[in-house]
Amino acid sequence: MHTKPKFDPARDLPDLTGKVVLVTGGNSGIGYETVKVMLLKNATVYLAARSLSKGNEAIAQLETETGKRAKFLELDLADLRTVRKAAEAFFEREERLDILFNNGGVMIPPTDQLTAQGYDLQFGTNVLGHFFLTELLLPALNASHTHTSVPARIINTSSAAHTNCPKPLIFFDTVKGGVKRDAQIKKWGKMMAPWTLYGASKTANIIVANHYAATCQSSVLVSCSLHPGIIQTGLQRTFPGPLKLIVNITGSPAHVGAHNQLWAAVKASPGEINGRYFVPVGVQKTPSQIATDVELGTEVIAYLKEAVRDF
Repeated sequence: MHTKPKFDPARDLPDLTGKVVLVTGGNSGIGYETVKVMLLKNATVYLAARSLSKGNEAIAQLETETGKRAKFLELDLADLRTVRKAAEAFFEREERLDILFNNGGVMIPPTDQLTAQGYDLQFGTNVLGHFFLTELLLPALNASHTHTSVPARIINTSSAAHTNCPKPLIFFDTVKGGVKRDAQIKKWGKMMAPWTLYGASKTANIIVANHYAATCQSSVLVSCSLHPGIIQTGLQRTFPGPLKLIVNITGSPAHVGAHNQLWAAVKASPGEINGRYFVPVGVQKTPSQIATDVELGTEVIAYLKEAVRDF
């Protein structure tokens, strides 16, 4: 006898007609599957991605699968100038945003890769780009509550790998290109450096999620962070062969990876998720001590605000 899964988006999520949703990294992996479910539930969905061709390809495929068409939003999270352009393009078409999935990201790329503004590619893409996008879209998120009388939601995709974060003392030495970062990478070694930098970015995702939960009025806007699980997606293309094999054997398909964020975005109550971190599906967990370090949290938010100030 087959038991029904505990969470099934098709079964458990309500119709979302009239809801406006934005998914970063929506052209592949977990983002693609998130867009797909949102379309099937009749939401207006903005698929944000760096590549116009890949974005349009995904939109065409999604239309074949769902009969619904997502809207493309050009967004390169690794360049703060294009983040502002993306937000401006969104406001040309919409006044409000009901759900923001800060889902896009990169995972353990070569450590010499930096963003357009010279930040570590993982930190710049996973954290800084998303923080700036969220800041720019806050008026639209606030307008959601005015229109719907329920809180808008920011869903931040973090990872259980946030526990690989470097100690607070050296955290800021590693997030921007330069002599200190190069020396630290050399110290960590080729195997550990990409994972430690990934851990820093995923810790900062939790810090940013908690920042919005603490500073926004919870009746207007709620924010949470979560781990999608060990998932087989294109993020693993930079993995060493043996690790790629392990993920292929033990990992779940991308549509399963979307479950936790779909649950948080729609099924859970706003009060249930605000300021919390979840593992699949909907299981609250306490993040690492570094991720909840109040002093580091304050410093990270100040750092991010300063980094985006001139853009």
